[in-house]
Amino acid sequence: MGNHGSSLDDILAEDMHRWYNKFMKESPSGLITLFELKAILNLKGMNEDANRYVDQVFFTFDMDGDGYIDFVEYIAAISLMLKGEINQKLKWYFKLFDQDGNGKIDKEELETIFSAIQDITRNREIDPEKIVSLIFEKIDVKGEGEMTLEEFIEGAKDHQDIMEMLKNLMDLTPVLLIIIEGRTKP
Repeated sequence: MGNHGSSLDDILAEDMHRWYNKFMKESPSGLITLFELKAILNLKGMNEDANRYVDQVFFTFDMDGDGYIDFVEYIAAISLMLKGEINQKLKWYFKLFDQDGNGKIDKEELETIFSAIQDITRNREIDPEKIVSLIFEKIDVKGEGEMTLEEFIEGAKDHQDIMEMLKNLMDLTPVLLIIIEGRTKP
């Protein structure tokens, strides 16, 4: 991929026609399946947690739940990640973290996601268990071992260090750059 100097603002500033052409080049049918997303991102040989994480990302981007990401969902997802309001991003993170869909996130769900992200990004600077412990220590003030969407959003917004950690951990810039530049070399 290389260091090309594109910023996220540059990426978003590209005109819609160019985004559409890139989307259609990768998926001539106008729809991206989970399998195609993994192929676009050249994600092979991932462990089970990393594989589930990519699945979860796909399903959160597939806003209408039809099993495909269409162009509108594609642009909405990219816009959210690049320019979304903090509440929108936190809601998306929560949906991604809530793997069992029960409306709450627990330590195991967070550790699984953070470990999977590290497997994909190869960035293992911080132990996922330590990250999760810090998040729960600061946000789960009732000590229940799980958080609702409201607790997560309010807690994250009240702790700048947590926000910064989430922002760094959930940075999808490398994924977007792969999509923008085309498939990575095998």
